[in-house]
Amino acid sequence: MKLNIVPARTGIEWVKLGIQTFFKQPLALAGLFFMFMAIMSIATLIPFIGGALALALLPAATLGLMAATQEATKGKFPMPSILITAFRAGRQQLRSMLVLGALYAAGFLLVMGISALFDGGQFARMYLLGDRVSGDMILSSDFQLAMWVAMGLYLPLSLLFWHAPALVHWHGVPPLKSLFFSIVACFRNFGAFTVYGLVWAAVFIATGLVFTLLAALVGSPELVSVAMMPVALLMATMFFTSIYFTFRDSFSTTEPETA
Repeated sequence: MKLNIVPARTGIEWVKLGIQTFFKQPLALAGLFFMFMAIMSIATLIPFIGGALALALLPAATLGLMAATQEATKGKFPMPSILITAFRAGRQQLRSMLVLGALYAAGFLLVMGISALFDGGQFARMYLLGDRVSGDMILSSDFQLAMWVAMGLYLPLSLLFWHAPALVHWHGVPPLKSLFFSIVACFRNFGAFTVYGLVWAAVFIATGLVFTLLAALVGSPELVSVAMMPVALLMATMFFTSIYFTFRDSFSTTEPETA
């Protein structure tokens, strides 16, 4: 395993590759992303442990989407079973992935717990339990502060786990070391990741503006809102597709072996 330092402009390339690869296998990748969302949603329905279980499954599910992207780059049709790649790689890697999932769930719940100190847990309950909140509550200073605290703390958490599932699976890195290598790689390629994030933000904002304009032109915001939902999910699929390329270029000059 070798850490590669890439130029900032590589961030644009990651976005382009994510979009281009999606259109190589749009039905397969979109279908896998919808399955990914469905699995997360079903997991949250389990009483008491549903929310934590969904969080713990996220690293493994993300790896499945990365493996699907790898298959699509080779012109292959990724099958639904690829989503459980993390659970078919042997006992040691399975154990490591489960540890990684538990660490992610614990980290996320800790972030939500810290945010609860600022608004009594209103934001955390809305995010984790789906509690309804009034408009006045959302606009309250305490709720806003809790939201920004959660977002600020989630950024380093996401960097810790950005490459970790792939490092555990494709390079056999132990869970704690994978977290260290992940955040180091993100910081060493800070320019590329900053450009990557800004370009994706611009793509999502531009898409939203297009639909806002369409709503004004057709005079039916409700109809446009209905059409916006599947488009937003497809955009999210492209984003998750692009994650594979951030790993591939950050750690290896050659593609990791297929699962």
